[in-house]
Amino acid sequence: MEAPLSSWPWQNLGSFKYLLYGPFVAKVMYSRYQEDSIWATWCLHVLILCSLRGLIYQLWSSFSNMLFLTRNRRIIKDGVDFKQIDKEWDWDNFVLLHAVMATLACYMLPNLVNLPIWDLSGLVVITILHIVISEPLYYCLHKCFHGNYLFSHYHSLHHSSAIPQPFTAGHATFLEQILLGGVIGIPILGSCLMGYGSVAIIYGYVLVFDFLRCLGHCNFEIIPHQLFLAFPFMKYLLYTPTYHNLHHTEIGTNYCLFMPLFDVLGNTLNPKSWDMHAKASVESGKNGRVPDFVFLAHVVDMTSALHVPYMFRSFSSIPFSTKLFLIPLLPLSFLAMLVMWLYSKPFLNTFYYLRGYLHQTWVVPRFGFQYFLPFAAQGINKQIEQAILRADRLGVKVISLAALNKNEALNGGGTLFVNKHPNLRVRVVHGNTLTAAVILKEIPNDITEVFLTGATSKLGRAIALYLCTKQVRVLMLTSSTERFQKIQKEAPAEYQKYLVQVTKYQAAKNCKTWIVGKWITPREQNFAPTGAHFHQFVVPPVLPFRRDCTYGDLAAMRLPLDVQGLGSCEYTMERGVVHACHAGGVVHSLEGWTHHEVGAIDVNRIDLVWEAALKHGLKPVSSFRQID
Repeated sequence: MEAPLSSWPWQNLGSFKYLLYGPFVAKVMYSRYQEDSIWATWCLHVLILCSLRGLIYQLWSSFSNMLFLTRNRRIIKDGVDFKQIDKEWDWDNFVLLHAVMATLACYMLPNLVNLPIWDLSGLVVITILHIVISEPLYYCLHKCFHGNYLFSHYHSLHHSSAIPQPFTAGHATFLEQILLGGVIGIPILGSCLMGYGSVAIIYGYVLVFDFLRCLGHCNFEIIPHQLFLAFPFMKYLLYTPTYHNLHHTEIGTNYCLFMPLFDVLGNTLNPKSWDMHAKASVESGKNGRVPDFVFLAHVVDMTSALHVPYMFRSFSSIPFSTKLFLIPLLPLSFLAMLVMWLYSKPFLNTFYYLRGYLHQTWVVPRFGFQYFLPFAAQGINKQIEQAILRADRLGVKVISLAALNKNEALNGGGTLFVNKHPNLRVRVVHGNTLTAAVILKEIPNDITEVFLTGATSKLGRAIALYLCTKQVRVLMLTSSTERFQKIQKEAPAEYQKYLVQVTKYQAAKNCKTWIVGKWITPREQNFAPTGAHFHQFVVPPVLPFRRDCTYGDLAAMRLPLDVQGLGSCEYTMERGVVHACHAGGVVHSLEGWTHHEVGAIDVNRIDLVWEAALKHGLKPVSSFRQID
């Protein structure tokens, strides 16, 4: 049976809980025109304060997820996984609760409504009340909630988050947040009742309170140890992220709200607190663990640029799709694009662990359209080369190039860098061998004919050569007879007859298996017969148009189940699913292969790479999709 006040009254409402702010909005709008404006002003203050509180938590979350800034300062090195993100999804419940509590206080004590904007004396009073009442009260309550019953029925929810994050600070039960509202409210009510209250003091106290809560849960050390060396007494007045992390990892110590002084007085101070903070602060300037594998991605477009953990952690944890809330943020994305174009270098975006190996995703700071600007090619190759050389210096074993980073016209599928730097220790991989394998394994064994667009591309060539040896007739769409004949001559003599050049889409009007390597319009899709299936390896994917046909997604594989710390989706892929070129780099790393995989695909290795992927627990993802 659920403990009383452990669950939230609106927990089943989902996103509709935000409608509960409706009465506040209605009161503001109604009172402005029909009643005394004082109540409208205070409802407006409540709404503004709620927005600012949410913004503080979001900004702290963004900062803590900017791994390119915080990676060497992280206290717990593990990543935040999908399980924790889902658990903390409704972290902002307490903001709504405290808005209701504040409104009730205003109605019960009308004198609180008519406050001055500023009263300097109130700053001293509210600080004293916080130190004398809120700090010891929270300490005692927190210690009580670590008792057997209260911990197991209430406080264990907060501690169930393995990696403290700013949103973890708000992740607690209904009862705990009611009591926290009291801890925040006592100094505010006290200063107001004593005649020293003001609007500015209330705003300041609540926002500083939230700021310090986020500070303690951010999981990276930001407070320099030199501060405590210069002012030793400060370590008793202000906790640090390291200090509070110890409370989460070694339960039974460091119960204080913000001031370690009360842990000293209560004899609950963890003896490792100061040493760990000093160590974390001193080592923050050193490079952390070297990744074993790096996937070098790039930005797709303006909206997908917002699908990163340091923008909205929850949004990045689900497959990307364009949402209405992204539209107002497009100017920010455009500004970021300009800044990255003018001055930026490849940066760390996400990471996860697989069987003890550290895998990271780095991002080339270029958007998709820039790859098609002739004057931008040299700069993009310089960015990719910079990432490869950095990986080589660090001691990374494998770096895999994503989509446009391995474009044949741009750098020959990575051959440019391997030829330019013949002594690279890091293995450069385009991952296309596994991409080809994923596409080929989706094709049923009884298929006798396929239609292939993008037939003379790197992937198209490999697919055609592989299928013809299986005695599958391949209709290769290309206007270049020279390119077609070059590929045909690569096939064994007895299988060359299975490769057929076609120059029009009409040639495939009776073929139900289309392999799309070149973007096709709805008009071109119309040439496919009813019941056709569109496999594809084209970026961006084709737009599904035919209701009587099915469409495959881009080649992808699901990572093994023992992956750890994975908390973001790779573009439009499902959770735990990565593009096949990413998976190809993973396999290359796990197998310990020492060759570069660049340039043309070695058709003879397609089955070998596929079997290696399955051996290591990677699984193909069904790509069958039909328009509803």
